[in-house]
Amino acid sequence: MDLAVQRAELRKSPQERERIDDLFRLIPEGGGVALDAGAWDGHLARRLADRYDRVVALDLTAPTVDHERVECVQGDITALDYPDDSFDLVLCTEVLEHVPADRLAAACTELARVARRDLIIGVPFRQDLRLGQTTCRDCGRRNPPWGHVNSFSLEKLRDLFGALRVETSSLVGQRVDTNALAAAVTDLAGNPRGTYGQEQGCVHCGAKLVRPQWRLTTKALAALGIALQKPTVWWRGPQPGWMHVHFVKERQTEAAPQV
Repeated sequence: MDLAVQRAELRKSPQERERIDDLFRLIPEGGGVALDAGAWDGHLARRLADRYDRVVALDLTAPTVDHERVECVQGDITALDYPDDSFDLVLCTEVLEHVPADRLAAACTELARVARRDLIIGVPFRQDLRLGQTTCRDCGRRNPPWGHVNSFSLEKLRDLFGALRVETSSLVGQRVDTNALAAAVTDLAGNPRGTYGQEQGCVHCGAKLVRPQWRLTTKALAALGIALQKPTVWWRGPQPGWMHVHFVKERQTEAAPQV
């Protein structure tokens, strides 16, 4: 399927509409200038343009957004080329889970730095990165699902954006978890049920991820992995899939002059 068509179909899904509606419930009615950091297909930038006078849609490759109030730029959130307090709103969703761990703190510092007041973050909530793993055919190493290399709780986000105040937060969607034994068996099978349809290549060598062939042993081990996962699903039940947090940068009042 063509990538643009695949993205359009994703945006139509009930789960995606629920997630985006929840995200925009947190976004202030604005005016001013907004930054969509990690704009991807530009869908959110277009929606932000209904609320803000100008929107900067930024990604590692400049997005293509045909809208008079949207400016498309190439950039890296770990080193943003903007002065402090440049944007009335900074929105960053579906991004931080992809940032390498050694650059994550720098990315969060930069996002907070360029926000004048409001910063909205969207990340998967406590994602079990063992579920949906892939195995690279080229280097043989395991990859986390969808190229997600970080898992987040509210406490972790508070630590990463420690200088900002949490205005509000919400949880939306559903996920399930696995367990160590089920993950080990699925890995032994070569992770045939992993997220091989993702855009991201192998996080280790960059190669395109290709689903392994379904051999008899692969099918047997994959089926055993699913069976071993079921007790965890039954015990824990569905868990929230996404976390959205509205951070606020509070201004320090100037000290009274000494008399």
